[in-house]
Amino acid sequence: MEELLRFWFEESGPERWFAKSDEFDETIRERFLADYEAAVRGDHDDWRNSGAGCVALCLLLDQFPRNLFRDDARAFATDARALAIARHAVDSGLDMEQGMSRDMRKFLYLPFEHSEDLDDQRFCMKLMAERLDPVGDDLDWARKHFVIIERFGRFPHRNEALARESTPEELEFLKEPDSSF
Repeated sequence: MEELLRFWFEESGPERWFAKSDEFDETIRERFLADYEAAVRGDHDDWRNSGAGCVALCLLLDQFPRNLFRDDARAFATDARALAIARHAVDSGLDMEQGMSRDMRKFLYLPFEHSEDLDDQRFCMKLMAERLDPVGDDLDWARKHFVIIERFGRFPHRNEALARESTPEELEFLKEPDSSF
């Protein structure tokens, strides 16, 4: 867990987290695919007992699959598990533990932002506003995600990977800048 957190928060940083990079994806694959697979099997479920452990699990089950399986349905296959861990962390107050950095908290809240459920999107905006970043980029991104889910009920950019048929409105939307993030 410590190596994973060090890699993400100290070695990588915001400039790499959300940028598409084959090199970064390969680094994650080489260093953490086995940890991802272990988390999928439930081998790291005991990590749920600490805030840092919940962050590590959310990285493994929510963020890393987007790098490991880009443009593939597997990128979203563990979203529900990550969301359950994030909900557990918030409900139990682990997200507010001493030593929990702002960036760590952000990655605890991202499973709500990645959810295609409108209530999860509302909750994400509340978390961002009240516990993280009331006037900054994080809340802005949460609002952008909310608007898409409110409009379509899903993220249209996932349709191809998830073998879902896109509506004509979604196809037009996908031509717009920032339609797939």
